[in-house]
Amino acid sequence: MKSGVGVEKNYLSINWAKVWDYAILTKPRISLFVALSTCVGFVLGSWPETQMVTMLHVLLATLLVAGGSGVLNQFLERDLDARMKRTENRPLPTGRLKAAEANLFGLLVSACGILYMGLVVNWLASFLAALTWGIYLFVYTPLKTKTVQNTAVGAVAGALPPVGGWAAAQGEIPLAAWVLFAIMFTWQFPHFLSIAWIYRADYARGGHRMLPVEDLEGSRTSARILFYSLLLLPLGVVPVFLGMSGWIYGIASILLGLGLFYVGFNFFKERTDRRARYLMRATLVYLPALWCAIIVDRLVM
Repeated sequence: MKSGVGVEKNYLSINWAKVWDYAILTKPRISLFVALSTCVGFVLGSWPETQMVTMLHVLLATLLVAGGSGVLNQFLERDLDARMKRTENRPLPTGRLKAAEANLFGLLVSACGILYMGLVVNWLASFLAALTWGIYLFVYTPLKTKTVQNTAVGAVAGALPPVGGWAAAQGEIPLAAWVLFAIMFTWQFPHFLSIAWIYRADYARGGHRMLPVEDLEGSRTSARILFYSLLLLPLGVVPVFLGMSGWIYGIASILLGLGLFYVGFNFFKERTDRRARYLMRATLVYLPALWCAIIVDRLVM
């Protein structure tokens, strides 16, 4: 009898280490960042009658799709991740989770998110979530080992969440939503190129064709970073001229844009890992601060 009880307890016990590994596969920080950008589009698209319950549905669906994408991305790149120091300890390269179970988990989570968005919110938002998912996994991911232009393709997928949020709010995609797309698309170049510069040796080991891997002196990388950092200055104030925001956001946008350009210019002058890390951190401040500024501006208006 005692052995039977022991077996039952063991059967009912939860392997928390494995649960944690599944959570790691969803890339929670990136998923939360995607959800934040989606919610910004939803709030602006539904203002001033923002439905909090609907926004929570959008948030949950977005987290599911983004999390499922993260899982499937690691499934597809498990062999490459095993070669890189920054990814070699992930659940799949270490064997803590089997590839088949990660694949099934990612497909189920993704499908639930896409269907949930369509059934509870609307099908245009669901289509955009599925489009983002497809571009990220089946266009951007394979291109990472084929061309340095993969960053531009990845930026398209990365810039669609606020458009999806606006579509979730209105059931259509106006010009204002594409302005958010343009800002987020442009922001991704200084962000991802700074990361690629820091980990260029690791990306080379993994077989990724990132621009800093092939641009050994960094002249093209730093020029591209400088160009897109500068481009964010006029793009950032477009919402003011379209009536999407007021002077609070406008001032914040200019200050944030100047700050990012200054850090990007420093990297252009001195192409070191230290400067690249400053730039990466600056991009991580820029976009959330910009989104907060436009929401605060709406609240004040």
